Amino acid sequence: MGSPLGDFIRTTRDRIQPRSLGLPDHGRRRSPGLRRSDLAARAGISVEYLTRIEQGRDRNPSVAVVNALADALSLDSSERDHLRYLTKITGGECSAGTRPVPPRREVRPSILETLRLLEPGIAMVTNRLGDVLAHTSGYESVTRGTGLLDGDTPNLTRFVFTDPRARTFFTDWDDIADEQAFDLWRGPSVENSEWFTTELVRVAGPDFTRRLNRHVVPRRAALRLSHPSGCELRLLRETLELPLDAQQLIVLLSADDSTAQALDQLRRGSHGRLRVIS
Repeated sequence: MGSPLGDFIRTTRDRIQPRSLGLPDHGRRRSPGLRRSDLAARAGISVEYLTRIEQGRDRNPSVAVVNALADALSLDSSERDHLRYLTKITGGECSAGTRPVPPRREVRPSILETLRLLEPGIAMVTNRLGDVLAHTSGYESVTRGTGLLDGDTPNLTRFVFTDPRARTFFTDWDDIADEQAFDLWRGPSVENSEWFTTELVRVAGPDFTRRLNRHVVPRRAALRLSHPSGCELRLLRETLELPLDAQQLIVLLSADDSTAQALDQLRRGSHGRLRVIS
């Protein structure tokens, strides 16, 4: 049985072309990417030890080994952060116990006041599981008619993977799906993420599982939306992390003049208000 850390190292190794690291290409082989022996040599560890890490038989590599693997794989800062986080998960440091603690759904009054000040802008508060906890009327106008905010407990991750309308609404659906799957690794606790992903696997199928285990750090480029009204929107995303709450405040901004004009039209037809979802 593997581990999150081992899966990340293996899939990252498979994506790397030896030439990009100045290594010779050994010709055709059964698996793509960088050979295990090449990575072990670059990291200064034995092939046997790297095999144990990738297969999940060694779950507590030292900080020096983790840093050496990051250097050997030429990881960028975001990928290094994810590698360190997965090391903690694999070693059991992030476990909150045997019973999942429900993720916090209450949004602090000061954050709600910030949302009110952002009106009629487009903003929401969410957690890493994708629960939409509060949003402005501007966010409602952008998502109206998509089904995202339907129901008592809207969840962006579930919407992306299980609602066919999401594939039309998100122009770059593949990228958004990768983002939502990746963020589940940063859930409020390991147990909550495992519970949620187990529930989601049953309805989302193997495509979700494949994305979850790829460990590709998302680019998070401009968000492109195809609104049901016919508007094409291009939005920049600014995210304020709320680490004490395991939540995020996300603000969407017009990326161009045509989007700004389209948003003005959408807001004129909106009669919404700030919504808090408990």
